[in-house]
Amino acid sequence: MSRLLAAVPFLPAVIQGMTLSLGLIVAIGAQNAFVLRQGLRREHIGAVVLFCMVADVALVGAGVAGMSQALSASRMLARALALAGAAFLAVYGLRALLRMRRVEVLHARTGGQRQAFGTVMGQAIAFTVLNPHVYLDTVLLMGNMGARQPDGLRWWFVAGAGMGSALWFSLLGFGAQWLAPWFARPRAWQILDLLTGLTMCVLSVLLLVHACHGI
Repeated sequence: MSRLLAAVPFLPAVIQGMTLSLGLIVAIGAQNAFVLRQGLRREHIGAVVLFCMVADVALVGAGVAGMSQALSASRMLARALALAGAAFLAVYGLRALLRMRRVEVLHARTGGQRQAFGTVMGQAIAFTVLNPHVYLDTVLLMGNMGARQPDGLRWWFVAGAGMGSALWFSLLGFGAQWLAPWFARPRAWQILDLLTGLTMCVLSVLLLVHACHGI
């Protein structure tokens, strides 16, 4: 493993970006239901998946760029943001673990007439851009985490986040016919919530250790 890291020094940043991205977007929500629906309808799914992926990368990139400037300007602000990020990840992780106790599934209605390309993309934009949580997740949280990478690795973190987004939305959209029955099972979401909760808690501890040992 050490030899692999020495040969590919950017790999940890890519993995961290991908892991955090997947942990934040793999959840029952309006955007995921919309992408799944479009996949089941086989309607403009390529454009929808591409938009969701590009939007995530753009927001994370903007967050990393802005946060890196903010963290460089103030050591106290950097520590405060690290502690806030650790707290957010911990709460997010615990909420995911608590969700395991509830029975939830992801359904997508497929009825109705075929929609025009502009209508579908307008819905994609609304589900993505008008969701306030997307800015908290991508710009603030992932921007905070990405800005803490060494100078040469920040954009590898963004690339990893993009890979996670591309993987999830591609599976959800293009694999809708296979995934829809699976996502209708409560056990599937309980497993995903378990993995998400554990991942977020581990990242929270790592960020807290980083904050306590100095920025």
